[in-house]
Amino acid sequence: MLRQIFTALALSLCLAPLSARAEVSIFSERNGLALDGYDVVSFFEGQGAVEGRQEFALMWKGVVWRFVSSGNQARFEANPRAYAPVFGGYCAYAMSQGYLAPGDPHLWRIDNGELFLLNNASVQVIWQEDAGALLQAARGNWPAVLRD
Repeated sequence: MLRQIFTALALSLCLAPLSARAEVSIFSERNGLALDGYDVVSFFEGQGAVEGRQEFALMWKGVVWRFVSSGNQARFEANPRAYAPVFGGYCAYAMSQGYLAPGDPHLWRIDNGELFLLNNASVQVIWQEDAGALLQAARGNWPAVLRD
């Protein structure tokens, strides 16, 4: 019963429609910034969500990525696919349900060297309970969900 309540709450919070755009970006962005301007490399360095600085930024795949240092920027430039969040930074739970919702850089997980973002605390609980099946469903929906 508790899982059903969490699922209903998660759906209402995280599956709200994105703005009506003709074409959805492969990377979730706000104001042109990937991960709301947080340094994606910092997640892998054990620092978590750390805001990047404007002077350490680059454009990749149509969005601006910010970093806390030139070193992190260089690491990303050398292999951006190693650091870029799975599902373009969209919420992994929403992806498992076949919808797009922005990921929250404060709600993240790294599993098997991959960065996943979630959308809200309720979704985080659901994801932790059944990550394997949800991840499989999400991979099945990606990237086709961008065209829906």
